[in-house]
Amino acid sequence: MIQLKSPREIDAMRRAGEITGLALRTARSVIVPGVTTGQVDAAVRKAITGADAKPAFLGYNGFPGSACISVNNEVIHGLPGKRVLRAGDIVSIDVGAIWKGMYADAAATFPVGTVSERAGKLIRVTRECFYRGLAFIREGKRISDISYAIQTHAEKAGFSLVRDWTGHGVGTKLHEEPEIPNFGEPGRGPRLRRGMTLAVEPMVNAGGCDVKVLADGWTVVTLDGSLSAHYEHTVLVTAGEPELLTVWEEAA
Repeated sequence: MIQLKSPREIDAMRRAGEITGLALRTARSVIVPGVTTGQVDAAVRKAITGADAKPAFLGYNGFPGSACISVNNEVIHGLPGKRVLRAGDIVSIDVGAIWKGMYADAAATFPVGTVSERAGKLIRVTRECFYRGLAFIREGKRISDISYAIQTHAEKAGFSLVRDWTGHGVGTKLHEEPEIPNFGEPGRGPRLRRGMTLAVEPMVNAGGCDVKVLADGWTVVTLDGSLSAHYEHTVLVTAGEPELLTVWEEAA
């Protein structure tokens, strides 16, 4: 069942979103050649707990980090550890925070130093895909209107959308209904209603759409080894313009 959030819950989600945004800004500030993914995770954890919140991912189904840190061909759910980031890598940071029992969730992909033209384009297009979808987060629209806008923009740029993983509702739990695929025909799925809170998250591959989970049971990688990028915000459906709850950068 899709939950419509109360004013009190929305206020708590706004604060959770502010803290999630802080965590992403913190990650961006420490991502340089030579840093380990474990060091990035430690900085994220400190940012969240320093704001008197809880990392949403830490311990979730046994996940060992406060952030999912996915490098190059890793799509999502990368495990933080001893891996050293190198110039030319791209790294996706997926984070969440819990404030007074309410969740927020956001992600972005960052360059490590100077990256290739294609990697830079992939990062840019993935971000653009989110904002193309955001334009359809309006009361009365359908979930697949968001999906279609994302798919159309990514494929026009020559990229593919991950189909095995989707966006989702978020709020009282990290993952709620509805699922929000990043592909599909418009005009399908539940209608959007004010009070819905959605985690919209394009996952875009430079090559094919197929992925697999590694033996660690967490890390999802592209099957063909191509680069992948990720961009996500928690969004509130209102009576008018949608509200981003996880702002961490300048608006598109």
